[in-house]
Amino acid sequence: MAAVRLGCAERDRIDARSVVEEVPTAAEIAASCAALDEPSDNQVLVEYDGGVVGYGTIRWWEERDGTWLYLHRGHLLPEHRGRGVGSTMLTWAESRIHRLVRQHGTARTAVLGANATACEQDATALLLASGYRRVFSLVELELTDLRTLPAGRPLPPGIRVGAVDPSSYHAAWKAVVDSYADAAFTGTWTYERFLATADPTCWRAAWDGERLGGVALCSIRRQDPTVGEVEELSVRAESRRLGLGRALLLDGLRCLREHGAETARLYTGTENPHRSYDLYESVGFRRRNEYVRYRKPISG
Repeated sequence: MAAVRLGCAERDRIDARSVVEEVPTAAEIAASCAALDEPSDNQVLVEYDGGVVGYGTIRWWEERDGTWLYLHRGHLLPEHRGRGVGSTMLTWAESRIHRLVRQHGTARTAVLGANATACEQDATALLLASGYRRVFSLVELELTDLRTLPAGRPLPPGIRVGAVDPSSYHAAWKAVVDSYADAAFTGTWTYERFLATADPTCWRAAWDGERLGGVALCSIRRQDPTVGEVEELSVRAESRRLGLGRALLLDGLRCLREHGAETARLYTGTENPHRSYDLYESVGFRRRNEYVRYRKPISG
């Protein structure tokens, strides 16, 4: 399966350093497969001449608005495309999802979902031809040199930026969750899940008096410690237009640099209402790729 992903990388122009979807190792694929519900039923292998040439997986979750999204993702070596194999994989995924929807009793709000990067022309063409329609996308951005950060700007009196200590974890989590309150196509993020993946070394928070006004959750990539990631940048509604977002971002990036990162990555929705794209570009981030979510109604 790892060889399939590596074999697809050149044709599909997969970014090996992506923080959204990189080329995974065999160990990472094994961990991901083990985390599936009923792995033997919800993934499929495609074999040819004794070897694996493709595979597909199915996952599902409930989004904030009550929609149950059943997401399938397939990978097939380029030399086996154009022969109906990809269509067969898609048919398998949809048939399996229909059975799952009946088992789960979610037919009223369930939809089919699939992902493809803007560079995956074969997958995109197959999805569009099969009745899927684009619903949103994420853009991944990269800052190629953390040594060239712009200078910060003065903050209004009473606002300070600093590290996030354990006593502020819940407030930091709440700031992020609240920022997604009206965002479509997003799942729930519990405080328990937040704590389970916490890596607070380069977390930064801004306080407006005694109130936490915003957070930047930054981390060093385990796969490559020369790459930093801005996982979340959220400013509360009542603290916006004060320069907190830029101050938090720059402070987090400086921390990443101090801990060995040479470059930084992040991703954001293309329809972000807070114009975060403009902020990221203003400090030097540039677009790398676009990751598109497709949907299709479940019928029958």
